[in-house]
Amino acid sequence: MRKIVAFVLCVFMMTLAACGNQNSAPKDNESDKQNKKEETKEKVVNLYSSRHYDVDDELYGKFEEKTGIKVNVIKGEADELLERIKREGDATQADLFLTADAGRLFRAKDADVLESVESDTLDKQVPKKFRDNDKTWYGLTKRARILVYNKDKVKEDELSTYEDLVDEKWKGRILVRSSENIYNQSLLASFIEIDGEEKAKEWAEGIVKNMARKPEGGDRDQAKAIAAGVGDVAIMNTYYFGQMLNSEDPEEVKVAEQLGVFFPNQETTGTHVNISGAGVVKGSKNKENAIALLEYLTSEEAQGKFAEANYEYPVNEKVEPSELLKSWGEFKEQDIPLSVLGDNNAKALMVFNEVGWQ
Repeated sequence: MRKIVAFVLCVFMMTLAACGNQNSAPKDNESDKQNKKEETKEKVVNLYSSRHYDVDDELYGKFEEKTGIKVNVIKGEADELLERIKREGDATQADLFLTADAGRLFRAKDADVLESVESDTLDKQVPKKFRDNDKTWYGLTKRARILVYNKDKVKEDELSTYEDLVDEKWKGRILVRSSENIYNQSLLASFIEIDGEEKAKEWAEGIVKNMARKPEGGDRDQAKAIAAGVGDVAIMNTYYFGQMLNSEDPEEVKVAEQLGVFFPNQETTGTHVNISGAGVVKGSKNKENAIALLEYLTSEEAQGKFAEANYEYPVNEKVEPSELLKSWGEFKEQDIPLSVLGDNNAKALMVFNEVGWQ
């Protein structure tokens, strides 16, 4: 009898052990599944971008192929995206904020939505001049703020500096967009840094007196106004002019072909240069992936694509400009850190208001 009881107990214990093993197996499988899900989640970077160019999307695709990191892009106007990040706070899904102009990047830093990153690769690929002192943002592409002019009405040797545009000979001939535009704010901010606030104010006041019309439209509209005979000289960014020369719209090409390109202040302080750039969002849930994307966008491969497709100057010094940009010649740049454009933005806005630059 005892032998039978012992046998039954033994069978019972073995059955319990087998059931235990069966129950534990699914738990291990569930754990594996969870780990795989977490690995999948890590291979993503959420980019909030105010740039709207095909070449950008092409580069994101190449980055995905190289790294397996999916780039999710949320596009919008820079100020709207910044407000969204601020509003979302700690709950934001944004990992990287990309926009045009150092002034806007300064606003993002000032709003405390960007965090400092350490990357030897970024430090090698982006010169100190084109990155924030605290490494909260890095430049991706450069553009120069140049003068374009009607080749039938203006001789190149009549042009010299930004400051010369306030001379009476240009009265009723200057075209430029609104003071609400960040490009003009940064231009004036650079003058404040180089010459002081009083001289910058005199310049802005002189430009207002010499305007051919009240500011309206974007940079391309200033070029079109020259072709229409409204004015003779306009202030605009290089990449806009490059895009017009290579536009699918024959009318834009026709306009651009009537105009000449001039880099002012070559014998003095140099032509004003600005950037498109990006910074890692504070509290990013995919920080390493965001840094990896920044490193790729400043690599030689990506910089060459930016230069060829969008007529922007590369920030990476190992990469040459496109053939079109080379045809305009080399030029001297303003020798100031771009972080000062944000530092002086409030002063620039005050000056614009004081002189009536609409």
